[in-house]
Amino acid sequence: MPDIVKPYSVDLDLSIGTLRSFNKKVEVKLSELREFFFNREAADNIIKKHNDPAVYVYFENSHPHMRGEMNFGVTILSPGKVGCEYNMTRGHYHSRRRGEVYVGLRGEGIVVMQTKDGMFFHSPIRRGKVVYVPPSWAHRTVNTCDRKLSFFYAYASDAGHDYGTIRRKGFAKLVVEKCGKPKIIDNPRFTR
Repeated sequence: MPDIVKPYSVDLDLSIGTLRSFNKKVEVKLSELREFFFNREAADNIIKKHNDPAVYVYFENSHPHMRGEMNFGVTILSPGKVGCEYNMTRGHYHSRRRGEVYVGLRGEGIVVMQTKDGMFFHSPIRRGKVVYVPPSWAHRTVNTCDRKLSFFYAYASDAGHDYGTIRRKGFAKLVVEKCGKPKIIDNPRFTR
């Protein structure tokens, strides 16, 4: 039988939108996200010009991958665009039918969600906004402001992550800047 995780607490710094202690930190650079953006040539130019910048970083308290355990952390998504598309997380489905919760801490953005059979939904995320991602919905977060977007998240530790489906098929919608404002448009590369 696996070790039992003991209760604990950590500080969530609401003033700056960070987690004070964690056991996992992952920095995601633009080169790792290149194929998730529509304009890959623009991504290549940014990678060369800015020495492959980090687009987002997440700080997580990970637990054993077993039913009943929860992982939680904070993602910090940098401002910016690749072409006219706002910086975003790569997005994923969960491998098992598990939901996820986001709580906005700083900045502003949009959480886009879709099902494999074509349903689409989006929600703003900002300080104090709670976004529920139901099981079987792919989800991606997009930073639509000119400062860092940070949000708290929690999900079942046995959920798993399916990034491959999004890598192959894309998201049905893109979040782009149009006339100085975010606009959600159809993704011409999306396949069902």
